Amino acid sequence: MVSIWLTSVGIKETYIKKLHEEEVDGRILCELSEEYLEKKIRMKSGPALLVIKKRNELVNSQKAQSQHLHKQTSGKNYHEASAIKSDYSVDTRADIKGEHKEDSVPVITTKRDSKLRLFDMKGVDFTYVKNSVLLPESGVVDFICPCHEYKSFAIAATLDRQRLQAKFAKEVLKFATGCINVRTNGTIHFGVMDSRGDTGYVHGEIIGIPVKEKDVYCDALDYIERSFSNSDSELVRLCIGEPQFVQVVCSKSSEELYVVEVDIKPAVSIVKNRVFSVSLPNFNEKANKVQFEKKIAYRRVGSNSEPVADLSDFYQHISFRDAKREEAEKMHNFTAPKLCQNLGKKLITLITGGKKILDKEKWHILVTNQFQEKDLESIDFLLNMNIFCVFDFDPDSSVSGLCHEYNKHHVVNRHFMQNYKIPSGLSIREFESHLHLFDQISWIFCNGRNDFKGNESPCDEKTWVKAKRTLLKDCVSLICKDILPKGTFQVIFLLTSPVDTPFLNTFYEFITDMEGHEDIICLAESEENFNKWQSFALGSCDMETVNRLSVVGMTISQVNATLQQVQPTNTQTMKRLPIHVKGECFLDTREEEMRRSLEILSLNHCEETSPELIESEKEMIEQQFYHGGKVTWMNLWLADKKIVGEVIQRDAYNEVNSLLKDCLCWSLDRAPISCINIYHHPGSGGSTVARQVLWNNRRDLRCAVVNPSYSASVVSENAVWLREYEEKDPQKCLPVLLLFEDCDREYLEDVKYELEVAVNIKKIARGTLCFILLSCRRSHNPEKMCKESAQQNVSITHKLSETEKKQFSKKRQSLEEQFKPEFILTFVLMSEEFESHKIAEYVKQFVKHLLQGIDHKCVVTKLVLYVALLNTYVQNSFISQSHCEALLAISCHMARFRQHTFETSLSEQARLVLIHLRDENTYINSIRIIHPLVAKEILYQLLGDEQQQSDLALDLLNNDVLFEHRFSKDRYMKFLRDLFMTRRRISKGDELDSFFSPLIEHVREKECPDKAIELLKAAYKRFNEDAFFAQQLARLNYKHDRFKEAEQWAKTAVAKRPNNSYFLDTKGQVYREWFTAKCKAMDQDQKTPENTVGALEMALKAIECFQECKNAAVQENETMNNAGFVGVVEVGCALLKLMSSLHVFSKRTPSKFIRYLLDTEYIPVEIDKPWENFHYTLKNLQKIMLEALEWISEDLSYFQTDLNTDEEKTVERTIKHPMHWLVNKSSAYGKYFSGVSQSKDQNQGKLTPFMKHMMIYYHGGGNITTIFSLLTNQKDGNPVSVLEDIISLYPSNAMRAQMPQVDLVNYIASHFALSCLSTQSPKLAAFQDLQRLSHQFPKEKQRCLPSALFLLVLLFWPEEQDTEVEKEHKYETVLSAVEHLQIIYNKKLKDIPPRKKRIYTHFFLSNGTGFEKFVHKSKFETITKLLSVSEKRLKWFSGEVWKMPEMSKLLKCVTGWTEDEKVFLEGPKGMKFHIPALKTSSVPHNNENVTFYLGFTLKGPVAYNITVQT
Repeated sequence: MVSIWLTSVGIKETYIKKLHEEEVDGRILCELSEEYLEKKIRMKSGPALLVIKKRNELVNSQKAQSQHLHKQTSGKNYHEASAIKSDYSVDTRADIKGEHKEDSVPVITTKRDSKLRLFDMKGVDFTYVKNSVLLPESGVVDFICPCHEYKSFAIAATLDRQRLQAKFAKEVLKFATGCINVRTNGTIHFGVMDSRGDTGYVHGEIIGIPVKEKDVYCDALDYIERSFSNSDSELVRLCIGEPQFVQVVCSKSSEELYVVEVDIKPAVSIVKNRVFSVSLPNFNEKANKVQFEKKIAYRRVGSNSEPVADLSDFYQHISFRDAKREEAEKMHNFTAPKLCQNLGKKLITLITGGKKILDKEKWHILVTNQFQEKDLESIDFLLNMNIFCVFDFDPDSSVSGLCHEYNKHHVVNRHFMQNYKIPSGLSIREFESHLHLFDQISWIFCNGRNDFKGNESPCDEKTWVKAKRTLLKDCVSLICKDILPKGTFQVIFLLTSPVDTPFLNTFYEFITDMEGHEDIICLAESEENFNKWQSFALGSCDMETVNRLSVVGMTISQVNATLQQVQPTNTQTMKRLPIHVKGECFLDTREEEMRRSLEILSLNHCEETSPELIESEKEMIEQQFYHGGKVTWMNLWLADKKIVGEVIQRDAYNEVNSLLKDCLCWSLDRAPISCINIYHHPGSGGSTVARQVLWNNRRDLRCAVVNPSYSASVVSENAVWLREYEEKDPQKCLPVLLLFEDCDREYLEDVKYELEVAVNIKKIARGTLCFILLSCRRSHNPEKMCKESAQQNVSITHKLSETEKKQFSKKRQSLEEQFKPEFILTFVLMSEEFESHKIAEYVKQFVKHLLQGIDHKCVVTKLVLYVALLNTYVQNSFISQSHCEALLAISCHMARFRQHTFETSLSEQARLVLIHLRDENTYINSIRIIHPLVAKEILYQLLGDEQQQSDLALDLLNNDVLFEHRFSKDRYMKFLRDLFMTRRRISKGDELDSFFSPLIEHVREKECPDKAIELLKAAYKRFNEDAFFAQQLARLNYKHDRFKEAEQWAKTAVAKRPNNSYFLDTKGQVYREWFTAKCKAMDQDQKTPENTVGALEMALKAIECFQECKNAAVQENETMNNAGFVGVVEVGCALLKLMSSLHVFSKRTPSKFIRYLLDTEYIPVEIDKPWENFHYTLKNLQKIMLEALEWISEDLSYFQTDLNTDEEKTVERTIKHPMHWLVNKSSAYGKYFSGVSQSKDQNQGKLTPFMKHMMIYYHGGGNITTIFSLLTNQKDGNPVSVLEDIISLYPSNAMRAQMPQVDLVNYIASHFALSCLSTQSPKLAAFQDLQRLSHQFPKEKQRCLPSALFLLVLLFWPEEQDTEVEKEHKYETVLSAVEHLQIIYNKKLKDIPPRKKRIYTHFFLSNGTGFEKFVHKSKFETITKLLSVSEKRLKWFSGEVWKMPEMSKLLKCVTGWTEDEKVFLEGPKGMKFHIPALKTSSVPHNNENVTFYLGFTLKGPVAYNITVQT
């Protein structure tokens, strides 16, 4: 082994051979000097120096480890002696047969002491740990205390049966005779090293021996009859016990080894007055048989068995020995009462960590095996513990064990160890959600389940070690290293039954992965069970530690009674909910636990809290709130009970309550779901107001807070359950008030939609209020948000009313009597109103005073800066305490001191500005600055002029300790990513929409663009070259005219995600901006074909990218990204403008420009050579632009454009008014391709059909969207004359012209638009003529454009005066058109939820015939013009608009019926015509006769204002 080590450090083979010849082993290596190597080995000084240096490094490292281990060991003399004896032993265990090769390099180790099996105890109830060390061999002590002798037996154990038995019997009988003759108890051990020799083992070290057949050893004692005289053999039999086989466990090996032990007990009643001689058996190899030695009497001399030298003298003293033995036996039989330990106090101290009350926010992990039936009646102490998971080794636990009993009170998720293997692609947080960790207890069946029908049957110990030990290791490792931070959990071993190897292995895995034993405790009633567990535990801990962390002798019933004294809540208290008939019902705990998406607020919330906890925590709870913490139900409960002062109710509380009461007023037209929105300045108390509303309405409503980590469908399902829980009739339930805190509007809409569907399915009667959605969102302009919809929105600002000023002033005086102002800083800030001039100065002075004398180089200051940076730029950000401890290099092994250690490690300044948060779900601690304004000011003052924010951000980004820290990594990574990536959004409560993250915006504007680029490059590298960062870099570069770099980064992003339409859009924008820059550079110069080549190249590259973008967007099923289409049109228009400005295409000859673009053969000589690479694409430009314009037009004709969606995929730019944009771009397109500037005054007869077509586009008649927009946008010019001009550009005899389908559509649509403005116009064709013209649409409806099908529905909608034959014919046409409209609509919508792309209604059915039976939606503007935009929107969404008397005059009320919740219209011959309801919730659940208004969309007819006929 020394040779291997020397080779590993680079010593030549010649020197190694010489050392080997000199028999230098590990011990001698420790004593070698440099002089010896040079003189004796003839080693050169260089290698000699290297050997000594490497040797010293090895010894010193092991000494340090030895000292650390030695501190943990007990202070007994024998232990010290053993430790000294083994401190510098060289571990060469690989030399021993059967050992692993992994110890091939000599390692200087300290062996851990082991406890001996108790004398006369069964071996099956005990275990030894391999390589631990027993007490040295001993002689006679007091006759009762056994003497010990060790035999390695390593070679003998491998012999055949006859030889092994002879060897075993010889050693046992020799030792037994020696013990019997001196009248002492004794134990001989086989499998324990008896001498060190050169094996590398220490004396007394447990190595174990393989035992194939135990009966070989038992039968070996049959030699007693052959080795002793007949009179003696029977007596000796009574003194020698049966061999005990004590298992040897090894964490690194699955080999089954034992120590075989034989106890000798010479009772004086058996051996009195006798001396025994023995003929020892010995296998003679020559004779090949067992022969017996001559009879010899042995005695124990020290630790050896030696022959009696003088038998006569020995006989003379036999009576003295008998007397001593008899006296010792009498003394031993008299047992003095043991000192009574205070086990109750010890138990409470271990469980609570020395506190008076059990920490309700600490997780517990149970390790248990089979529970006795009587113990299952006493598990109340477990019910109020936060149990994270249970490692259960009882395969019947789910049917008749602890799991079965616990499941009666709490929900459990049954898992196996393999379930804790993370599927590829899942993050830790996703995995936690996947297994519902932290929501319900995870019950891990470690040795199968007998009741499980899958392949998970229990197995024996050997099979378990081979098949499942690795699973256990991975499972424990994942929990300890990735899910639960150190110090946040405690592992409790419940020894309720005899323990086995798998159970014991669990202890080893936990103590290994937890890197300590302070959070592991053991509870055992049976001392026998504990002894086996203890002997195994001694392999990893010393005796003192094991005993200190164990409570032995208390029954489960006693444990239960004791621990219930320190429970933070009362086990018997059940939560209560209000019911519809003004009574109450109990809320079943299991039912509640299955609905973790809701935090349900009960009538008796917090009342289960123990008085002791209230008394000890009330001041801290109050201070935490006023220092900046979020309001808790406990704050409100304590205030209600007058235990602490009241929590101020801001004026907004009354406003919200007033809106809430309005919602509760019954009305037949009341929607089943109402929404109330609270918009608040950050830190102005919005969340407090929202929770006060819930708290004070919990007796009249069922209230809950929504956990937005759950999907909308789950929240909806649980909300419906909460509404109907313990209610008999779903029609008669209390409304549910749901609080959404800082949730995206889209998520809120999703939940609302799911609830509407649920209410519809439940067939809840109209006018029944079911749910109230209370949204509380941060906003930088809450007053503006409130004005948008005063009937739904409430604003909360920092500004206080006069009443509030008085309340805050009074409360501040009261609090300052209790706390120092710096400990209630957030409340102080609120009382100062946050007025810009006052608060800015107040915060500035506070921070300035706070930071005086702060150590800028201290790591704590760096931590404060990091947190301040995140809090300034990332909403609701924080850093986990575990991350902080890692950064501060805090290592506290004792959980009870963990929080104290962390807080004392912070500077005084840090303790004042950092507030501690705790995750309500996982209980994991984190920190943030008390207020964003303070964070911003700290950042400004601490950085000063010496450091910029970009430097700090870069330092944070490159901090490996924080980035690589495993606990809460997902959250930290998200915040760090948001710091560099997430843009500001007005829709999310920000002041403005930004192009980059606030930090990047600050750096590029206040510092310099280079710094911003450097930051994003570092982020790109840090986040594994994420394509989104490459996209950001492309944007940042082109924003600063660095187009080469932007192009490269855009290509990088696209290369990583080639089918991502947003990345392709960014690439197109790079070329577009590059094109714009080149055009701008030529503004002062004469443009020529030669100097425009670069600009054209960029424009065409941009168009190519945008075409790729739109193709990718069409293939994406979950989004509808129109950026590519928009980009094509915008760049195309800009390119046409540039080209038309060239002298070659001067205004005098516009036809030359148009001819070049359209005539494939014509190329002006001036541009032939310069633009030779562009001619083909330029000549296709008209078709490319037309295709894009038609797609955008169709999209806008289908869907509403006023939806406020949060595009976080992030398009480069958004169009605020898409309809106006389309009109303008269509006009520009028509202008360039028609040469309109010269043709305005031209006779139409001189215009070519193509020019007329382009003129139609120029006037706004190119598609139905721009045509109908003339009805809504009447500010510019006279729309009647415009429409007449458009119609005049079509052939005068439309029937004979055989126009293309697109032109037919636009022609007919123009007449419909004109009819809405002027039915007397001479250009207006007869309705019947348009009907006949429509027959030119393709007969096969699948070939028709959706706009053509839409017009067919309008043209052939039946009229009352029609004959039955006419009606039947018209219905057939309409039904066929509607069928195909539905098919096209479904394809168009893709997988996008309809609520996110609401269909647009163009026309409504009115009273009249022909054109007059339709009213365009623009007509409604005259009715609602006096209302604000928000009021209009609210009236439309709520349906109030239909109740206006003007509407009943304008629209026709159609009669029909509902059947299976579908609306039908009667057709000819009793035909059923299904009309989809625009709002499914408005459809009666019963089969009713109804009236409704008809709207016409590109999806087909829809029903509005469905009313049951009375």
